[in-house]
Amino acid sequence: MAKQIQNKEYINTLIALKERIIKAQYNSYSAVNSEMILAYLDIGKTISEKTKLGWGTSVIKQLSIDLQAEFNGVKGFSERNLQRMKFVYEEIVNNQISPQAVAKLHWGHTSLIISKIKDEDERKFYLTKAKEEAWSRSVLEEKIKLDLYSQHSKFQNNFENSLNTTEIAKYTMQFKDEYNLSFLELSDHHTEKQLEKAIVKNITKMLGQFGSDFAFMGQQFRLELDDKEYFIDLLFYHRKLRSMIAVELKVNEFKPEYSQQLNWYLHLLDKTVKYPNDNPSIGILLCKSKSKLTVEYALEIANKPMGVATYSYSELPENIAKNLPNEQEFINILIDNE
Repeated sequence: MAKQIQNKEYINTLIALKERIIKAQYNSYSAVNSEMILAYLDIGKTISEKTKLGWGTSVIKQLSIDLQAEFNGVKGFSERNLQRMKFVYEEIVNNQISPQAVAKLHWGHTSLIISKIKDEDERKFYLTKAKEEAWSRSVLEEKIKLDLYSQHSKFQNNFENSLNTTEIAKYTMQFKDEYNLSFLELSDHHTEKQLEKAIVKNITKMLGQFGSDFAFMGQQFRLELDDKEYFIDLLFYHRKLRSMIAVELKVNEFKPEYSQQLNWYLHLLDKTVKYPNDNPSIGILLCKSKSKLTVEYALEIANKPMGVATYSYSELPENIAKNLPNEQEFINILIDNE
């Protein structure tokens, strides 16, 4: 084995990779690991190319041993990790993902996304969101488990027909089709005013649901025209989209007239509040439930950009949940009743 791999080509490759790692270690002090991740991709590229020329697993194993010996105490050069570098590099190249985009994330995030997700658009979504929202690895795993991408991709809207932009996907992926508002601890039967007050009271958690680029502008935001007043339930500003986001709350099923009312509010916002450099205002109707077909038809006749989402409770309010038996207590009740 040793005689087989101790040839000039292998030695030159090992020296080149050592130099690349040393360079990355030096630059990473001021580049938040970006250089180290680019180095991992370079290693993956090298191994990928050498594998096509005949390198087998035994050579990669020896490469791992030599790199770990050279960089004693530095994690990341196990045989398994070298194979992962090769895999991630090949997936990035085959799917035309920018190495610079990957380098903005921790390596653990990138390898998790690449290994768990196969769809190209879905990968780009998680790569972007993980960076923008500064997700930890555990949060990223949870988002993938809950299929956050589907919640965004299913979001019903009319952006394609109402926004004059080539970046429609960037707008769509800022919103979800359903929001979990369990943290509000409301009863199932509540009014729109109660829902609004609960959201404002928990605005930090609500912004966590919406995303880090949302900034809260106010509740019952006042608009005026011809001595008549109109009030938007909740108004936000999206820093990345540079758009005001008007949110109307409905505690029942979506009705077509809701979108017409919101269309009017958005028109007034753009006419009387929007700055010249801002993009068109966007409306979100947050309803208890909706018929997808009714929403589809209603959005076809709305000329302002808007979408319709629902909200739900996946957990019971704390004051109710604490009085219910936990899983083990429930099992004991069943046993006692047998």
